[in-house]
Amino acid sequence: MEYKPRKMCIMLLILLQMLLPVSSSPLRCDPGYRGVCKLTGEEKPKCTDVLLSNCNDMSYTQTMYPNILGHKTREDAEVGAEYLLISVIESLLPGQCNPDIRMLGCSVLAPRCEKHKVLKPCRSSCEEVLKRCGHTFEGIEMAWPYFLDCDRFFVSDEEGCYDPLEGLRAQRVEELVDDMGIPPTQEPTMQFSYHSNAKMISILKKTEDQCSDIARTYSIGRSMEGRELLVIEFSNNPGQHELLEPEIKYIGNVHGNEVMGRQLLIYLAQYLCSEYLRGNERIQTLINTTRIHILPSMNPDGYELAVSGLQDGDDEERHRYDSWNVGQNNAQNVDLNRNFPDLTSIVYRRRRRKGYRTDHIPIPDYYWFGKVASETYAVMKWIRSIPFVLSANFHGGDLLVSYPYDLSKHPLENNMLSPTPDDQVFKLLAGTYANAHERMSNENARCGPFRSNVQRGIINGARMSSFAGGMQDFNYLHTNCFEVTVELGCDKFPPEEDLFIGWHENQEALIKFMEAAHRGIKGIVKDEEGNGIKGARISVRGIRHDITTAENGEYWRLLTPGIHILTASAPGYNRTMKKVRLPSHMSTAGRVDFVLEKTVLDPDQQEEDDAILAMGTYDRFDPYNQYERYTLMADLSQKAEERAEKPWWWNYFTMTGGPAPTWLLKHY
Repeated sequence: MEYKPRKMCIMLLILLQMLLPVSSSPLRCDPGYRGVCKLTGEEKPKCTDVLLSNCNDMSYTQTMYPNILGHKTREDAEVGAEYLLISVIESLLPGQCNPDIRMLGCSVLAPRCEKHKVLKPCRSSCEEVLKRCGHTFEGIEMAWPYFLDCDRFFVSDEEGCYDPLEGLRAQRVEELVDDMGIPPTQEPTMQFSYHSNAKMISILKKTEDQCSDIARTYSIGRSMEGRELLVIEFSNNPGQHELLEPEIKYIGNVHGNEVMGRQLLIYLAQYLCSEYLRGNERIQTLINTTRIHILPSMNPDGYELAVSGLQDGDDEERHRYDSWNVGQNNAQNVDLNRNFPDLTSIVYRRRRRKGYRTDHIPIPDYYWFGKVASETYAVMKWIRSIPFVLSANFHGGDLLVSYPYDLSKHPLENNMLSPTPDDQVFKLLAGTYANAHERMSNENARCGPFRSNVQRGIINGARMSSFAGGMQDFNYLHTNCFEVTVELGCDKFPPEEDLFIGWHENQEALIKFMEAAHRGIKGIVKDEEGNGIKGARISVRGIRHDITTAENGEYWRLLTPGIHILTASAPGYNRTMKKVRLPSHMSTAGRVDFVLEKTVLDPDQQEEDDAILAMGTYDRFDPYNQYERYTLMADLSQKAEERAEKPWWWNYFTMTGGPAPTWLLKHY
């Protein structure tokens, strides 16, 4: 009977093999037999309370994990760099972008949950915040956070989204409504203190928001260190050139350590906005009839260096002497007001040739093989892209207005009077600013070494200090624009308590100079069929400097009061001549239109046109892409340094010991 124990052992072994899989794996239930066993898989996620302390003011109270970023629990979300960012965002970006950015982040980290289903936030809300607040991240050199990617983590209205700023909007509406139930107009508030680049951009963007019907900001490029060159424009139709409406520009902070102009242009932008909203008829007329462009800082890199030099000074006397030239040049150590093409020398060399001109001088090819600063390049493209009529740039170190030419017509004479053909017009324009300034035209107000050459606050640039490559000479010789240079005071970086006085002294002059864009004449040059002629020339007898018509045949010609003989001409058309009399104290430019008849080009006109073409092609701008190659090489050489240097806010995120959020670095 030995086979029985053996048989029993075999049966026990088979039974154990059957039991082992059952004990080591979850039950597999046959769907055909209900109630036999229960599923043991993971429970479905459910709605839970929003317990993130920085998200407790959202318009909803329920969320769900995993969240949109994949954090499985609230604890996982709390220890992430994303939550840390929205926790400190108010310290990093004080101002109008809070709590908008924090609440936008909460909508991703703790999304809304309804009926055990996660709802995604609306893409339109994200894009609205990005447009309004993206510049504030650029101001502190921080990349826009990846988890606020509007296309990646937000959805359209059609997909069933919710507005994460819903509660905030309702709160703001309540705050805006006054006793009459009408939202009051919020006007920009001037702060008479120096503003960082980030603060400056924030103020310009805020001014744009407050006066969105008449104001627009746009970038013309970046500085060598990547800071935005931001312009704010004022017009009754911002973003559009209007027929026969003159365009003017103000440029400040060409030298980074000359800061009064930078602050005045920020205040001017706020003033234009607030006065327009208040119903100031003078400002409304100016904005409705003029397109105004304001670039407060052409050299933001130099400004940062100047500010750091100021902070390093131990006492006021050391600051005055040590910081005199700190930050004057850009990050490449280039003086931007010596970096433009030297067209004045070309005019001097050719002034005895037949048919020589002092207008629309092409940029010589050899210029592009020199050191062209990114700021200079951006401003040149800007000047060429818009038909500017009038301009001023702002400096410090003296109290006066200088006008072209800046380069002496004799190479061995540094302080030789070197007038342009439009010397009388420039004296009128410079005098407009100086006479409206509270002290500038006073003989005892000046502080520089050129007092004997200054007459009632104005001076020919070459008599002050002869140099080549200046911006005002370039404007006059390359475009239709007449530019002057305003020196705003003896101290390049005055103390903050002088800012209010500086604004008070210059406010009227800034407005009056802009109104001067409406001096002289304007009109349209057309053919017999009524079509505008682009590139036609408007000549004034006795002034060897023409201006050319813009895209639609329109032109503006600044002139002094008096009698002028005008000629309109274009290749393939007969010349037309008119005599005009401009009375003193004209409030608007006189309208003088021309109709040109087609004809065979006469030999004299052909010879003159050939002389102009021999000087080069005006449209030829950076023909060899030298600037692009140069900046590419500069970018490659600085890449390692950019990776090594971390911005000031980096310690916020590394002291916790977690993974470094390199996604916040712009240059990583």
